[in-house]
Formats: sequence, structure tokens, C-alpha cells
Amino acid sequence: MSEHDAGQSRRRADNVAMGIGLSVLAIIIFGVQDAVSKSLVQTHSPFQIAMVRFWAFAAFSLWLVSRQAPLRQAFRSRFPVLQVARAVLLVIDIWAFAMALRTVPLAELQAVVLVYPLLATLMAIPILGERVGVFRLLAVAVGFAGALVIVRPGGLPIDGGVLFALLSAATYALYIALTRKVSAVDSTATSMVYAGVGGLVLTTAVGVFFWTPFEGEALWQMAFMTVSSTAAHGLMTVALARAPASTLQPFNYLALPWGIFLSYQFFGHLIDPVALVGGAVIVGAGLVVMARERHLSRAGRNTAPSVAEEETPPH
Repeated sequence: MSEHDAGQSRRRADNVAMGIGLSVLAIIIFGVQDAVSKSLVQTHSPFQIAMVRFWAFAAFSLWLVSRQAPLRQAFRSRFPVLQVARAVLLVIDIWAFAMALRTVPLAELQAVVLVYPLLATLMAIPILGERVGVFRLLAVAVGFAGALVIVRPGGLPIDGGVLFALLSAATYALYIALTRKVSAVDSTATSMVYAGVGGLVLTTAVGVFFWTPFEGEALWQMAFMTVSSTAAHGLMTVALARAPASTLQPFNYLALPWGIFLSYQFFGHLIDPVALVGGAVIVGAGLVVMARERHLSRAGRNTAPSVAEEETPPH
């Protein structure tokens, strides 16, 4: 290998290492944000909180896109209906996750919502026309069994919180599948603008009816969530520019052990050992599905992009 080639290899390795580091940092920030959000949703409406967060997210999206191209150009889409549907799904995901935070312990909630890559794999069949073989279907079934272990009799009560957690996972999985669909013809800038502005319009249309002033500790909590959410999205954007999504995706599962730690530190809650096993099964199944999709992609047998390879859910 020439000295020039060796230098390029080192730079690529350095970029990937930086991408992984930034991705992990974003996951850490998202986890702390979830813990703060769990406290905040006890006193304020999830609709109001989502509205304020989307104000910040929309501003960040518009600023980021405007640095690359005229905003008018970014709003041009070949699939405007699907782009609007993506925005609606993202808002429902955040609403549902916040509603689940009210009653479901943080650790168990993180474990349940991690079924989203498995759901996305199934949704790829009708939406992307992807063929999913027996191997991946079996892994998906095992992952769902892990979710059932968490909500088993004597585990999490089957109440609104658990249903909201499952709704959050399902809507985010559908959001991923539609994102892959539109990415074939629309730019990343277009998808980001539609998600930010569409979410801003929808959350504001609903959130204004649930407005109560943020005072004292709640004000600081909301300020932290707004800043941290923007920072984490920015870090993840840079991470994805430095390293492939397929390289970063496995690190997203660090959200589970981090959620377990934060759940204990913030709320004194220790995850049930059996629920922990269920969470481990979900993570294992997700990693197996992802590895299988990477193998098929390299072999040229899976032409659609892997829907299991996505960024961390923006909770």
C-alpha cells in the first residue's frame, strides 16, 4: 500500500471513529432528555412539550438546510403527500412516547420501543417491496417474544402507557419505511424541512389548546430539553456524515443500558430481571436482522436500503 493510500485509510478510520463517538454522545443526551421529559410530563401536557420542541427542531432544520441550498428548492418534493405523512407519523411517535413516559418506567419503556427496527423490517415488505426471508422473519418473531416477556403477567401492566409505547414504536417504524421510500427521489434536505415544518404546524395546532406556563423547575427542564434535543440532532447529523448508518446503528442499542442506569439514578427504579432478559432478546433480534440485511445487501440480493439502519428515535 502506498503512503497516500495509507493516509486515506487512516483518515477514513478517524472519520468513522469520530462518527461513532458523536453518535454515542447523541444517545447519551437523548437518554438524559428522556429522563427530564419523564419528570416534566407529570406536570405539563405532552402536546405542549412536543410543540415547544418542534419550534426548536423546525428552526434548526430550516437553518441547516438554508446553509446548503435555497429553502424554496428544499420544499420541492416528488412525494409531497408521503412527506407530509412522515411529519404526521413523527409527531404521533413523540406524542405517544411522552404519554408512555407518564406511567411506564424509563428502562422498560426503552426496551419496548426498541422493537421499532423489527417492525420496520416487516413494513418494508409492502412499502419498499423488499423480500424478507424466513431467517429474518424468525428473528422478528423472537424479538416480539422478547416484548411479550416484558409485559408478561406480573410484568408491566397492560394499560395505556404500554399501548402508547407500542404505538410510538410502530409509528416510528412506519416513519423509517416512508423515509426510505422518499429518499429514492427527494434529498435529505427536503425530508428534513418537511419533517420540521410539518411537525411544527401540527404540534402547534394542537399544543396551543394545552398551554400552561412553565415556571420554576419546569422552565429550566423545558429549556434543557429544547437545547439538548437540537444539540443531539446536530451531533447525529454530523455522525452520519462521518460514518455509514449501518456502522452507527448497533450503538443505538446502548439506549437500553443507559436507560436502565438513568431510571435508577433519577427515579430509584431497577428494571425487573425478567424484563431485562426480554429487552436483551429484543436487542439481539434487532442486531441479527441488521446483520442479515447487511449480508444480503453486500451479496446484491437486497436492493432496497435496510430499514433497520436508521438514526436514534428523536424522543
